[in-house]
Amino acid sequence: MSRKIASHYALIDGHLERNIVIGIADDGTIESIERVECLDSVAGLEFYGGILIPGMINAHCHLELSYLRGAIPQGTGFAGFAGEIGRVRGAFTEQQRLHTADVADCSMWAEGVQAVVDIANDGLVMPVKERSKIKYHTMFEFFGLNNKTLDAHNSLVAEAHTPASITPHSTYSVQDSPFREICTTGTAPLSIHFMESESESMLYRRDGSLWEWYERMGWSCDFLDYGSPSQRIVDSIPAERRLLLVHGCMAVESDFELMRNHFGGNVTWVLCPESNRYISNICPPAAELYRGGYNVAIGTDSLASATSLSMVENMRLIEGVPLEVLLMWATKGGARAIGMEDALGELRVGCRPGIVLLEGVDLQNKRLQPSTTSRRII
Repeated sequence: MSRKIASHYALIDGHLERNIVIGIADDGTIESIERVECLDSVAGLEFYGGILIPGMINAHCHLELSYLRGAIPQGTGFAGFAGEIGRVRGAFTEQQRLHTADVADCSMWAEGVQAVVDIANDGLVMPVKERSKIKYHTMFEFFGLNNKTLDAHNSLVAEAHTPASITPHSTYSVQDSPFREICTTGTAPLSIHFMESESESMLYRRDGSLWEWYERMGWSCDFLDYGSPSQRIVDSIPAERRLLLVHGCMAVESDFELMRNHFGGNVTWVLCPESNRYISNICPPAAELYRGGYNVAIGTDSLASATSLSMVENMRLIEGVPLEVLLMWATKGGARAIGMEDALGELRVGCRPGIVLLEGVDLQNKRLQPSTTSRRII
């Protein structure tokens, strides 16, 4: 038997609309969306106080790092965080890693996450994702300046029972040949950590903390002649490839334009503000991306660099962007980034996107509050 649900507001075609009644089939498919004069006149209506939105898309997560929640102090900075990861990650058992990933997955589902772009280094928590109600696309990230072969990553993809592919970790951690091989093979979206710290662009000028670290370790980079991380991206990745650029804290207008001129609508900037605050107390350029009309999605990063995997918390930390736009970034923006916009990310007849209720929103001023929460309805 189908259900009819409504709330104070519903996110329809990118706008918060009132007096919307949504008809839902038993399998979660949206059968109807109608505007009515008076909700009290609709028989059998389920009314919820808040805002109805489609299931959210977590466009950047490291589920496998859930066991590191609270293990790394805040404010270590980018280099310090990387060092702490290496120091503590061997102190936990496989059972602990699997259990914490399972808990995190269940929490995301209950809070309304419908799909996740998950970045992985190994296949340990793949069983968690394979039995999850969430739709996962796992991207096994390739990194290491001394790592030249994709054999291990190809094996991980072949063994996966849910969608999986390979992606470069970043523009500073992969030599030119494997970077180009990954970026020109296949059609799956790529997700690249990009301009998270100033040291990334400084490396291409043979300066800064990354350059000094590599020099101390005796590591050479064969990609610095590109001149900048952005130029390396556009020179290495075909324009038709979907690309998620994650963090972007140090990116500027010239980077945004270079990417849009090359990729058009195929590039999406993925913001993870809680992680940026946790590690370095910096903010992503959300307002600039909004004013420029760029494609944006939202991710949570990992519990190694955040207190939760809450999409609402990450939206709440973004300033200078209207609520309707934030909600679109958290839903349709992520679905579009991974090529699932026909099935997820919108409340639309014929789709089965999941339905989520935002509660504790300042409805008068259309603003998220510290008390705002999300929970799954469908």
